[in-house]
Amino acid sequence: MNRLREHIEAITPITDEEFEYIQTFFTLKKVRKNQFLIHEGDEVKHEFLALDGIYKVFYIDESGKEHILQFAKKNWWMSDYIGFFKQTNSKMFVECLKDGEVVSLTLQGREKLASEFHKMDHFFRVKLTNGYIALQQRIILLLSSTPQQRYEEFSKLYPDLISQIPKKYVAEYLGVSRETLSRLYSNNK
Repeated sequence: MNRLREHIEAITPITDEEFEYIQTFFTLKKVRKNQFLIHEGDEVKHEFLALDGIYKVFYIDESGKEHILQFAKKNWWMSDYIGFFKQTNSKMFVECLKDGEVVSLTLQGREKLASEFHKMDHFFRVKLTNGYIALQQRIILLLSSTPQQRYEEFSKLYPDLISQIPKKYVAEYLGVSRETLSRLYSNNK
């Protein structure tokens, strides 16, 4: 749980007493490669903070095609946020790509922490704002850039992920074919 405390204190300082209470809202879980934290159709009870490992958040459309919305690594939050905040069943999957650990938090726990501690309300607001900004940047990049530009931006932002994630997932995330990704990869060596 020290990693959780470090994660929180990167945004706001907390006392030992505050952390003792805060950590009671979180559950630590080891996750294995190919294990799902959320399946489509599940009731979305938790959001997850990756302490280590690599994860992907995706959905499968009506034709059976997989669409990756997010990768997550250390200190990144993930869930099906529509299901989480609206307390509805999931339309997405969250799958572990590399063994790791997560801590989970319920919506009720999040709301209680935010209402009891101004510091935690600030922490969650900063995290939500940063996530929203990243999502908008991703959408703009998908709508207004070439596959080459998307690949270069992904490589620049996440150089450690590009070598750890199967190329087919990187291609899905970038919205290109596996063949196009191979060409882009070759052009950037």
